Amino acid sequence: MALPPTFRARLVSRQPLTKNVAHFLFERADGAPMTFEAGQWVNLIMEGAAADGSALRRAYSIASPPRAEPTFELAITRVEGGPGTAFLFALEPGQELEVVGPQGFFTRPLGSASPSLLVGTGTGLTPLRSMLLSAKAHGSLVPATLLFGVREESDILFRRELEALSESDSPLRAHFTLSRADDAWTGRRGWVQTHVLELYDALKGGSETPPHVYICGLRPMVDAVRELLKTELGLPRQLVHSERYD
Repeated sequence: MALPPTFRARLVSRQPLTKNVAHFLFERADGAPMTFEAGQWVNLIMEGAAADGSALRRAYSIASPPRAEPTFELAITRVEGGPGTAFLFALEPGQELEVVGPQGFFTRPLGSASPSLLVGTGTGLTPLRSMLLSAKAHGSLVPATLLFGVREESDILFRRELEALSESDSPLRAHFTLSRADDAWTGRRGWVQTHVLELYDALKGGSETPPHVYICGLRPMVDAVRELLKTELGLPRQLVHSERYD
């Protein structure tokens, strides 16, 4: 297997998404198109970021859809006391770092006729956003439903964008569920596991082919959803795709 490419990328901008998460826009320093599949990730090499002065390597899923441009987007959570995110959140526009990638097999084929249920929590949304925006850009008529879980309403990433997607004529829909909702919240409540079966059944009922499920987030959530799909629906492994992090 060929090694993933290595290239230099410069920071174009960094904008807050929530109190702890920021949107990073990078562009390849060589101006070449950023070629990848929706759902893949890159490693950022942060020279001198470790306490001993050595380099740190951190993996982040690409949040933007594939396009013939040198830019790519990431959504990164600031970790209190974390040297990696301290380095990234101190980067100024124009500064460069080394990038390795793209990598990964957590991808959704654009040509598939099967509907998809995309389940994510926190920054596990990023590869799922890439999949949704890629489907939108290609005018896909295949239904795809996102179930995104966070703690509080203020934690919802890319909210306006996802709501607009749901209000369009496309077959793409987004649902949010809050595990710590206040009294003002009128949407779904609880963990994503609470709503997975309902949304899967809705997709399945309108399709001649069984829906695929794509899950991304912390390990406990991913494992719980996979087990639920196995025990309650008996879904075969080839219909369930996941990527998890600790």
